[in-house]
Amino acid sequence: MSRVWNFSAGPAALPQSVLEQAQRELLDWNGSGASVMELSHRGKLFMGLAAQAEADIRELADIPADYAVLFLQGGATQHFAQIPMNLAGEGDTADYIVTGHWGEKAASEAAPYVKVKIAAHSRDEGYMRLPERASWQLDPRAAFVHYTPNETIHGVEFHAVPEVGDVPLVADMSSDIFSRPLDVRRFGLIYAGAQKNIGPSGLVVMIVRRDLLDRATRPMAKIFRYAEHAANDSMLNTPNTWGWYLAGLTFKWMKEQGGLAAMATHNDAKAAKLYEAIDSSNGYYRNPVALESRSRMNVPFTLHDSKLDPLFLQESEAAGLLALKGHKAVGGMRASLYNAVPLDAVKALVAFMQDFAARHG
Repeated sequence: MSRVWNFSAGPAALPQSVLEQAQRELLDWNGSGASVMELSHRGKLFMGLAAQAEADIRELADIPADYAVLFLQGGATQHFAQIPMNLAGEGDTADYIVTGHWGEKAASEAAPYVKVKIAAHSRDEGYMRLPERASWQLDPRAAFVHYTPNETIHGVEFHAVPEVGDVPLVADMSSDIFSRPLDVRRFGLIYAGAQKNIGPSGLVVMIVRRDLLDRATRPMAKIFRYAEHAANDSMLNTPNTWGWYLAGLTFKWMKEQGGLAAMATHNDAKAAKLYEAIDSSNGYYRNPVALESRSRMNVPFTLHDSKLDPLFLQESEAAGLLALKGHKAVGGMRASLYNAVPLDAVKALVAFMQDFAARHG
């Protein structure tokens, strides 16, 4: 079997050593004689796994004790609605900073549960740049401020945490969590679908300030209330045990690589190499995003002639470069460079792009 270079936007590449360990342990995990997927989440073995995963994530991101770490389900999309259910009461407003497709969707899904105010957006620029901070219209009485630090489809990224005063800052970090050092104390709540930088799809990791769990919002079933999940160590119902296990292995892998500072160095090098290839191609390839807003995680690019797109995709796949087709909303190509994508993958992509341009110029 030959492994390909995986540039998928998600579900995305996992570290090869993590996959190999999971393969070795699939039939007999931790000497139990059974797969981790077959064991009770209430049993001593899995409870130990869960505790270790939380300890590792707390160490990685320097998460203080006054923040709860939750391992949830539903994907980030479910939490677009569930977050306002938990953080906003009847009649409350929330500010949304909309910088792409996922910010739009978060605001739309929140609307039944909170009065959504679009405090800033870059829709008029086609989401090709971030809105100037001075233009944001924030309400100091808002229940929270929501933003998407990295937009996977449009390829824009905040390179610093925005200052929003005393209002809790909520971040959908699905596509950039743990890609660089993280100051958790700047946030009220961080959530992320696991399938890009943490593990497989079906798991959501949430880091939430404990005082926000005490907000009196509205009547709801226990399963929707984050405070109930925190009180039950994320085991209010049967969790995604496989996803939790793989996330735990990935946390250990990140620690072995040198932690989040090492992840940042790794990711910066990959993005710089790919952007350099695009910018030095004399217009053969083009990235449409404003320089100061470019994402390190998701790099969209177009060819000088869109008629070559099908051929580029056909030849790149034959060369072992997987999932380079851009999202239908923007077209073209997209290379996702999450933590588990090695620099060698980017080197292979750049070499292919240069060869393709030479042959089809």
